[in-house]
Amino acid sequence: MGRPSTLRDYAPFALRLLLGALFIAHLYWKFTILPGGIVAWWNNLIKNGYPVIVPIYTLSVEFLGALLLIPGVAPRYVALYAMPMMAGAAQYWSVRTGFFFTKAGAEMPIVWFLLLGLQVMLGDGPFALVPSPDPRRR
Repeated sequence: MGRPSTLRDYAPFALRLLLGALFIAHLYWKFTILPGGIVAWWNNLIKNGYPVIVPIYTLSVEFLGALLLIPGVAPRYVALYAMPMMAGAAQYWSVRTGFFFTKAGAEMPIVWFLLLGLQVMLGDGPFALVPSPDPRRR
């Protein structure tokens, strides 16, 4: 993408910043705020019957989102990689607490899933360090 010419052209960039900040916040929560830290979070998933690949994939999504979205390293592909995790998080909270976020429900992961989908559709935006490869071009 060339130099942005209107405020609207900055939307994908602003979305990248938002999503990256959310991933950073969630990693910070898991590692420093959650009682028992990452071990407690990991053990809770295993205790609820999820295979070991689930926390591994979840952490990979959060680290890639935190490290790659803000500078714009293949943002479309990072967002696409994160979408199944958010769908899984929505399912996890939906069956345990319902829809509404006020009860730690599925509402926030669903919104996050949709924001990731918007990133995929809108593209990288300006200032992407490594633009996403375009499969339509050879």
